[in-house]
Amino acid sequence: MSHFTSIKTEIRDVNALVKALEDVGFKDRVEVHEEAHKLYGFQGDLREETAEVVIRRQYLGSASNDIGFKKQEDDSYEAVISSYDRAYKYSQQWLNQLTQRYGYHILMATVPEQGFTIEEEETLEDGTIRVLVARWV
Repeated sequence: MSHFTSIKTEIRDVNALVKALEDVGFKDRVEVHEEAHKLYGFQGDLREETAEVVIRRQYLGSASNDIGFKKQEDDSYEAVISSYDRAYKYSQQWLNQLTQRYGYHILMATVPEQGFTIEEEETLEDGTIRVLVARWV
């Protein structure tokens, strides 16, 4: 039985989190709940760990456990990932990529709200996204 690890994140916006998860391969596979739901282990066993945002194990791999994002008292979401899944595919590197996509979606949502427009967007060879914004006064 895999042990679940909770990983602190700066993720706070559930809509941007869902979009980021879709960007990294989970389009139409993310559950969002008002109240936390229990996660399942790789054998289909119901675990004690809970989360409001869940990717079920059938979308992750045959021996995977659910992955969740649990809302904390400070409104951030903590990633809940099993030790097996962290070693297999959903490592810190994957979480960094998810966080980058999350930041991108936060930027895209806040740019127009602050009176800016996106003038240019480019993805560099290393995966960095460069966005040029402007505001006409």
